[in-house]
Amino acid sequence: MDLEPLLWIIFFLMNMGLIALNLYQIVSLSDLEADYLNPYESSSRINHVVIPEYLLHGAFSILFLLSGHWFFFLATLPAAYINLRKFMKREHLIDVTEVFRVLSVEKKLRVVKLGFYLLLFVLVMTRIYAAGTFSVVMSVFHSDNEELDIRSSILEF
Repeated sequence: MDLEPLLWIIFFLMNMGLIALNLYQIVSLSDLEADYLNPYESSSRINHVVIPEYLLHGAFSILFLLSGHWFFFLATLPAAYINLRKFMKREHLIDVTEVFRVLSVEKKLRVVKLGFYLLLFVLVMTRIYAAGTFSVVMSVFHSDNEELDIRSSILEF
């Protein structure tokens, strides 16, 4: 069995996770900006998902490297470097006392990251289609076996 379709499904799921985590952060920042959340609650919500996002993006990049998809690895490398640099300088968490000062910058950063993840989503979807994963998944739901055909078993009565 070829592992390429399975690998692209894993990439798809990881990319969807990155998009979801990033959207969650953008919504939290927008709620803070609209005064639906207080600064402490917004900061704690965002800080809880920053480390999982960085780990997921790092695993995403490393999996591209290990699987030999060099274009995708090189495309995800700058974002992984930015995440690693922010983590090493301890700038990855949002400070409650300075959240309003950095609100617009953090929101723009996350919108740019969302655009990057959406671009990766389109590229991964095209690779899923090219790898034939879609037809493999759909073949599970479509069977030519007559024993599983519900219509023929109902008409026999």
